Amino acid sequence: MKATLSWQTVSARIVAGHQVASGLNANPRFPGGTLRMQAPFFRALGLDLAAYHRGTMNVSIAPCRYRVIRAPITFRQVKWHPTEPAEDFSFFDVRMTPAAGPPVAGKIYYPHPDTKPEHFQQPDVLELLLPFVGGLKYGDEIQLSVSAEQMILERSTL
Repeated sequence: MKATLSWQTVSARIVAGHQVASGLNANPRFPGGTLRMQAPFFRALGLDLAAYHRGTMNVSIAPCRYRVIRAPITFRQVKWHPTEPAEDFSFFDVRMTPAAGPPVAGKIYYPHPDTKPEHFQQPDVLELLLPFVGGLKYGDEIQLSVSAEQMILERSTL
């Protein structure tokens, strides 16, 4: 019998990211984006990203921040690039609900900051891997639901 997850929901806002995951920043070190380059390594380790858009949706949960509890999927020392250092990655379950439309299930993509060489996120920003959802733009408000067993979303005390 599978344990049921306790979901917590917060309002979030779609924000611009570094556009490295999607490759839209045209960085020649990451042709087609980091997700395109990482996907075969994740697939070999047991996580197939084929159902998700080949880019992340960055969302701010301010004034909240997140605290990692336990990721259901973590890969250590993934050497996905010929010259960049190996990185650790975790993936968390998430549901994103746009203002107009049904909830969409996906993953929070979390390159561990202690192994990530650059392109760091603000402490209130999460990167989502989702199937393509049309009609969304920067600044749109969404609802974000995350399992409390995996990650805590709490109001910032700063």
